[in-house]
Amino acid sequence: MKLESIRREYTRAELSKKNADKHPMHLFQRWMKEVLNLNKIDATSMSIVTNGADGFPDSRIVLLKSYNNEGFVFFTNYNSQKGQAIAENPKVSLHFFWPELERQVRISGIAEKTSIEESEAYFHSRPFESQVAAAVSEQSAEVPSRVYLEEKFDALKKELNGTNPECPKNWGGYLVRPVKFEFWQGRENRLHDRIVYELKDEDWIIKRLAP
Repeated sequence: MKLESIRREYTRAELSKKNADKHPMHLFQRWMKEVLNLNKIDATSMSIVTNGADGFPDSRIVLLKSYNNEGFVFFTNYNSQKGQAIAENPKVSLHFFWPELERQVRISGIAEKTSIEESEAYFHSRPFESQVAAAVSEQSAEVPSRVYLEEKFDALKKELNGTNPECPKNWGGYLVRPVKFEFWQGRENRLHDRIVYELKDEDWIIKRLAP
């Protein structure tokens, strides 16, 4: 099959400045509720883009764990590639793609660490095995083999004997405070709707972009 022959039309919904909320987080909440009704498993998956030390942008999928008017929260190992990149440059981008609703949301913002208390509370809310995995994984570091990881996992699990591990000091959350949103709604004939919110002096300025 030729890739250029794969096409689809977008006919599900429309987005205008009139039916967009004044605050972008309210529109995001509305869209998130709609996609959660269709797909609770993947709705919170988001790509986070950081700027690497080599000058190249790095993108990977993480899971959104909470959000409010302050921003978006996810958790990771602070010594990971993304953690090191954020320490050097806290400007990041988030990207949600919801094909069920023919929608995308792009967010630019500044990442900052959550409090130790918030990080520890979420860490201990995770399944026991996930806590153990986070405790033994030196995320992004080179390892000799899969067996090496499994042996470390089994050893700590045996040592803990059912008790929860401590939250590693190099593990926790980030809050991404948004400064820009772009809401994309697929439309017929590739005349997609693109509504942008930009933060200017604590006010959100709304504009439409050409597709």
